[in-house]
Amino acid sequence: MTNIPETGRTPRVQIRLIVIQVLVFSLLLTLGGRLWYLQIRNGQEYSDEAKNNHVQQVVQPAVRGSILDARGVALADNETRLVVSASRTELMKMEDDGKSVLTRLAGVLGMKPKEVLDKVRLCDSKTPQPCWNGSPYQPIPVTDEATTQQALTIRERAEDFPGITAEPTAVRRYGAPGKANTAQVLGYLSPVTDEEITKAQDTDSPYLRSDQVGRSGLERTYDKELRGKAGVTRYEVDNLGRVIGQAKNDKAEPGSSVVTSIDARVQAVAEYELNEAMKTARQSFDKNTGENYKADSGAVVVMEAKTGRIVSMASLPNYDPNAWVGGISAKDYAKLTGKNSNFPLLNRAIQGQAAPGSIFKVISSTAAVNAGYPFNGNYPCPSSYNVGGQTFKNFESQGYGSITIGRALEVSCDTVYYGIAHKEWLKDGGMNPKKNAKDWFYRTAHQFGLGKETGIDLPNEVSGRVPDRKWKQDFYKANKDAWCKQGKKDGSYVEKIAYENCLEGDKMRAGDSVNYSIGQGDTLVTPIQMATIYAAISNGGTLYDPTVGKAIVSGDGKTVEEIKPKSHGKLPFTRKTRNQIDSALAGVATRGSAAWRFGGWPQDKIPMHAKTGTAEVYGKQTTSWFATYTKDYSIVMTISQGGTGSGASGPAVRNIYDALYGLDDSGKQDLKKALLPTPQKSLPKIQQDGSIDAPEIKPYNPDSQKTPEEQTLAATLGRRD
Repeated sequence: MTNIPETGRTPRVQIRLIVIQVLVFSLLLTLGGRLWYLQIRNGQEYSDEAKNNHVQQVVQPAVRGSILDARGVALADNETRLVVSASRTELMKMEDDGKSVLTRLAGVLGMKPKEVLDKVRLCDSKTPQPCWNGSPYQPIPVTDEATTQQALTIRERAEDFPGITAEPTAVRRYGAPGKANTAQVLGYLSPVTDEEITKAQDTDSPYLRSDQVGRSGLERTYDKELRGKAGVTRYEVDNLGRVIGQAKNDKAEPGSSVVTSIDARVQAVAEYELNEAMKTARQSFDKNTGENYKADSGAVVVMEAKTGRIVSMASLPNYDPNAWVGGISAKDYAKLTGKNSNFPLLNRAIQGQAAPGSIFKVISSTAAVNAGYPFNGNYPCPSSYNVGGQTFKNFESQGYGSITIGRALEVSCDTVYYGIAHKEWLKDGGMNPKKNAKDWFYRTAHQFGLGKETGIDLPNEVSGRVPDRKWKQDFYKANKDAWCKQGKKDGSYVEKIAYENCLEGDKMRAGDSVNYSIGQGDTLVTPIQMATIYAAISNGGTLYDPTVGKAIVSGDGKTVEEIKPKSHGKLPFTRKTRNQIDSALAGVATRGSAAWRFGGWPQDKIPMHAKTGTAEVYGKQTTSWFATYTKDYSIVMTISQGGTGSGASGPAVRNIYDALYGLDDSGKQDLKKALLPTPQKSLPKIQQDGSIDAPEIKPYNPDSQKTPEEQTLAATLGRRD
């Protein structure tokens, strides 16, 4: 047997051991690196994915609360419909981004493929409506009007419609009871966006991706209360997605209902009468322009004088808020926002600004008295007034001799106010004002609440404008360069005005002050501001925050949170001055500029107070204003390019009062026919299941209070002129 020397094997063994060691070390190093990558570098990501693999959430949307009128009639509620939705995340996994599936879906639903594709695309700055402005991870509704057969087809052929669902779902409904549209007051809904979800994460009312959010009106103001709290069920699942248990279940909490001070019956009357007034105005000839009045928009507010609560608020043109439910179509969106739409989404009662004309004179009268001019003093009322070579005419160039401020209110004499305003302008230093100029007319307007929001519980209210010295300075700074560039001393009217403004646009000129005293010039007010002011005159001087919401009632009906009236100030007059203005405004309705509209009115039982206004607007026809009040209500109506106050708006306001108090044309009252004999005080009772035993509202019939003989006569002669 031959012995192999040990030294001959040692090198090879050592080499093998070294190789094995290197391999083992490399494997350990690779494994360690991989573990570091998985656990440290991307540990959080995989941890989150692991959690999602083991817990899945199922969201049960909360039923949105109803919006009710003062008697419990639903202005906005919910109904169950078959909703077909598309999951964008599922569709994007397909090679063609789901186009073939959506095309097949369009065939089933009887829609055009492009219409379906447009609804599913995401909104951005370059994408026009229709598009989806909500979360891309939320099911996108394609239609909420699917038939039972369409839903069954989609569900039975699930393999042909991956990512598509057809489920019964509670959707918003705006029922327009009794044809009370109430669109701008109610507002509308649209899906929550990712940005809104992020912002609300740290609040006490976070959003879920399935939420619909109020975008305007009461839907926006009381969105938190109406929305409720969605239910979330969390299931434990294995890595194959099979449910192995339930981790947690948070039940859905239905939203609260908002009871409003709106009365659907009065709302229907106000909308009808405003529309009729505008139609009638379009048939009237404007001698200044040589064509009929355009009457392109209007608004009316009916307010409780002693509380500031809104009984009715109408704005025309209006729209159907149901158009937004389930996603708005391109055609409907163009109607609401296009250049020729006349912007029906605008609530002109709180967002429409115009010069007030003579209804502003209650403010000028107060300013004159506070400046030291006796209410019952004698003031000249000539047919015209000259200031610096410029002639300011009285309405229809009529003079009344020497009259009191009260009589000037009754007959709407402009020149009385011109004279007082001019004297005050001179006292304050004229073009070079004193350091502490009194500015009674401008100060009083601010004290009446003009130039700022009233505080109504509706979004996007505008403030109007009081063109005082500060406003003149700010406006001049903003426009000086443009005026100086455009202005010409001997140019057109517009160029001459620009030239003058370039030289002294920061000065309060005499013409500015006298024009302002009758609610003209740069003054802008809203209908809600003037309704608040006239209600305050009625109640003795208290300016209330106008409110539409009256109470919040929990979804189970157990908790009621009343929204109480709040005041934001007092009118700046004494009781004596208030009573004098009150008497003069009663005279307007009995022997002044509005008397012809209140023939037969029972003044001894229900004293009526009114003021007409016809505001001139450069480049447009006159704006019609009619401001009124009784001991119970103030009603203000305005019609853009509608003509005179008493001529265009007067008949409609009279008809609203007739319906409120149950009066016929002769002034005879029938309380059984009165819509609101007294302001409503009680709240409708909501049951624990959310139901309300509300009365039925029938469409408004303007001839319902007439006998058959009177109806025949009305049809022959036409309605009250």
